[in-house]
Amino acid sequence: MKPNDAQHSKYVKMTTAPVGSLVTQLALPSIVSMLVSGIYNLADTFFVGQINTQSVAALGIVFSYMTLVQAIAFFFGQGSGNYISRALGRQETEQAGTMSAVGLVSSVATGCVLAALGFVMMRPVLSFLGSTPTIMPYASDYFTYILLGTPFIMGCFTMNNQMRQQGNASLAMLGILSGAVLNIALDPLLIFGLGMGIRGAGLATALSQCAAFVLMLRLTGHRGGLPFKLSQFRPTLWRYREIAAGGLPSLARQGLMSISTLCLNLMASYYGDEAIAAFSVVGRVAILAGAAMIGYGQGFQPVCGFNFGAGNFDRVRAAFWHSLRVLTLYCLVLGIAGYVFASTIVSWFVTDDLRVINIGAEALRYQCLSFPLSGFIVMSNMFLQNIRRTVPAVIMASARHGIFFLPAMFVGHWLLGLQGLEMSQAVADVISFVLAIPLALIALRNLGTNNH
Repeated sequence: MKPNDAQHSKYVKMTTAPVGSLVTQLALPSIVSMLVSGIYNLADTFFVGQINTQSVAALGIVFSYMTLVQAIAFFFGQGSGNYISRALGRQETEQAGTMSAVGLVSSVATGCVLAALGFVMMRPVLSFLGSTPTIMPYASDYFTYILLGTPFIMGCFTMNNQMRQQGNASLAMLGILSGAVLNIALDPLLIFGLGMGIRGAGLATALSQCAAFVLMLRLTGHRGGLPFKLSQFRPTLWRYREIAAGGLPSLARQGLMSISTLCLNLMASYYGDEAIAAFSVVGRVAILAGAAMIGYGQGFQPVCGFNFGAGNFDRVRAAFWHSLRVLTLYCLVLGIAGYVFASTIVSWFVTDDLRVINIGAEALRYQCLSFPLSGFIVMSNMFLQNIRRTVPAVIMASARHGIFFLPAMFVGHWLLGLQGLEMSQAVADVISFVLAIPLALIALRNLGTNNH
């Protein structure tokens, strides 16, 4: 199947437009999407917080399940999306369309399986995630609707990644934005207006994700994108290997992030509730600071994939170095600002506990010292993932939040106590940066040789 006029125009744009402006244009919608998602999470917590403490705790319990859902959806979305961008760069539209269908249908089907298992084993699952007897009724009410929405949630995350990799980041943003806005609007209506309590929060999430899924499905064929066709769902072992090659780094990154957060909380508990609260605040600040960085990197990914597939390796290198310069400057500015105003930033979240502020400010300053290195780490990971260097991409994806972070936590805790925990993320960042240098530079130098 030959590309249509819109798809050909998209190909020409992705392979000839100046890489700097092209990456920035594609990055802006991704940045907005990540910021909107962060705002939605805060708003959801705010409304549920008006009910009672157990309801807020229930959100935290079910959030672990949501993290798993997102990790699997990113596995299918990034895995299929990376292949799609390379295939479109080779102008293999039929192959790209088939991979799009395989990725999306497989993701939604996996969501159905997870939902079914969740309903069958609801109480054991919630107990495993940390629910207490007093939290269980609220967690069960909320989890019921989240399970109903799981296939749509996974479908949305998968399509978001696929559309971004096709160079349609603005359409992906529209889908994410519509779901978040609808969820925020439905929360007070269902929770308080209809008196549903936490069940209303769960139903709001399920309905908003369903609406976003339908909208994104209708948008898939716009602006030169690949329209979803169920007839193109032709799963093969080879296609699933390709999805695994592109998706394993995302799965490793998300999974290890959850494990490292759990371990950090456990070790912080030795130093009291204040330490747990302080690391929680620093974690939220780090996610917010990293949103723009990840979003800009996501703008680089389709440019990399298209031009790698088209054999335009000089453009891949140019896009990499341009993105790295932008992200390094961004991280340097934020790192300096965060270091100088660390106490003020932490106090925005905790105004009346001096020990939380002191611990959080100290941990934030350590992270700010290493934050300027983050741009190179993130760019190296995304670059390796997009050019199908699976093993080094998985290593880089696992480094900051697993391979180096977990040992840094244990060793730091053993040698230096609380200060060791505060330093652990910065130590992991420095070692990850050192590892990224040879992996990225060797791959950049060898572009065009032994490519898949």
